[in-house]
Amino acid sequence: MKPFLTSLLLLVCLCTFGQALPDSLLEKIDHLFEDVDHHNTPGCTVGIVRNDSLIFSKGYGMANLEYDIPNTPATIFHMASISKQFTAFSIVLLARQGRLRLDDDIHKYLPWFPDLKEKITIRHLLNHTSGIRDQWQLLAIAGTTLNDVITQDQIVKLLSRQQALNFKPGEEYSYSNSGFTMLAEIVRSVTGQTLRQFTDSAIFKPLGMKDTHFHDDCTEIVRGRAYSYYMTDGTHFVNSILSYSNAGATSLFTNINDLSKWIMNFYDHKVGDQQDIDQLTLPGRLNNGKILDYALGIGLIDQKGWKGFAHSGADAGYRTNLAVFPEKKLGFLVFSNRGEFNSANKAMAMADLFLTDKSNSPTKVKAETQDSSHAALNNPASLKKFMGDYVADEDGKRIHFRISNNKLYADGSNRTDLLVEIKDTLSLFLHPEVKVTFSIIHPGDTTVTMAFSPTEREVYRKYAPLPAIDVILWAYTGTYYCPELECKYAITLKDHHLTLTNIKYNDIPLTFEGTDHLFNNFWAMYHLRMLRNATGKITGFEVNSGRLRHLKFNKLIGPGQP
Repeated sequence: MKPFLTSLLLLVCLCTFGQALPDSLLEKIDHLFEDVDHHNTPGCTVGIVRNDSLIFSKGYGMANLEYDIPNTPATIFHMASISKQFTAFSIVLLARQGRLRLDDDIHKYLPWFPDLKEKITIRHLLNHTSGIRDQWQLLAIAGTTLNDVITQDQIVKLLSRQQALNFKPGEEYSYSNSGFTMLAEIVRSVTGQTLRQFTDSAIFKPLGMKDTHFHDDCTEIVRGRAYSYYMTDGTHFVNSILSYSNAGATSLFTNINDLSKWIMNFYDHKVGDQQDIDQLTLPGRLNNGKILDYALGIGLIDQKGWKGFAHSGADAGYRTNLAVFPEKKLGFLVFSNRGEFNSANKAMAMADLFLTDKSNSPTKVKAETQDSSHAALNNPASLKKFMGDYVADEDGKRIHFRISNNKLYADGSNRTDLLVEIKDTLSLFLHPEVKVTFSIIHPGDTTVTMAFSPTEREVYRKYAPLPAIDVILWAYTGTYYCPELECKYAITLKDHHLTLTNIKYNDIPLTFEGTDHLFNNFWAMYHLRMLRNATGKITGFEVNSGRLRHLKFNKLIGPGQP
């Protein structure tokens, strides 16, 4: 191709397709992304869909820093969790064909998954209410880092060894990538095809998405793809490695041009019909009747009073977001290849340029400083005995209660809540429906309960600092083994401090919250709850961290247990 034609083609790719948009609006869109519109940094690609057209698409920054390749609307991105809605829609299509039912027990299609004495349905997987632990944490604890090649078979083998759930199916919502890997395996069980094969014939080809596929083989070459990066010191970027060979929870490869066609399918159906879209976007429901703001692999949003559907994705340095407002026939896409980028915020900022505000928001609660009369406690002295540090046995959440200027505060999870008394009942100031109750079960056992509804509550137990002396710390040392994951960790004592060690990772310092809760900075197992026998001797620990609970490690013979 002649150099002039090559330059012209590149110019067309880099420029907006939004000739119908006024210059003032184009400038506002460019302004949103000017911080990543550089020739020496990774950036993003964006798209805006209206009616049956991609009315704006543009690339900012670079797709590949080593070869100076810019991002364009044709650049292929790894979608991360945006992938889930395609896995879910595959299940919806199969259900419509009568080949499965959403309320079927998963064991009908996945006989390899262990019988945990609970009925787990396909719908539970789709709504993240199954209680099945998250695969990424399990893999990381077992010693497989997210930089390693991770195959579908490897995940299936890991899940087939599970011995417990986080909770009874339908009792709670907890985001589980495992569930969507299992949904991909259900598609395989029903159709005899991999998720990649099924979606290619049932979704992508009918929609004309010629540059889209589930990337289930990390060694496959994909031309025109973006590579992912993260910033190290505010100025320099390094490669953020991603070697997934699995599909279902993640691994969709696509671009702005292709995914705009999926956006249109929400209101102008070429694959499935409105009944299928209604099924895909039907909000989940817990056993207690609570309606979730998550449907089948896609979330429900409200922006300026307009109902929509959206999902974000984050793997390695990829940050993606899709949002669609079917009533307005509008959609917004933002795909980035830099890890610190917030694609969801950018997508909603674009949406705000197009959506008029029709919300009827209630008057905001006055700030504490503006309404301090309601914030004062009637009898602060009666609550002083409850002040201090608390931790939840179930998931390791921490909270600290304090009184300042006759006002009661709860500090935890990077936020501070003010508590007030309403009709002799403690509640959160900004969320008065949340009730807070302190109690002393017996001396030395003080708890606080945060009740969000009659059936939703969190219980925290008060603790006192553990003296950091060797004679006490020695009891925690030893080797701990997890039969589910076939892996070992050791707790060692050095220089009056405990350390968690494993052959695959650097040593991890441990800190105490009371006698039975150890915390660390390893994201996959940051909270360990010690297990004891009737005499108080430590017999193991349980990992309760984020999307994973009740993973047991048994203590083997070690220094702390002769």
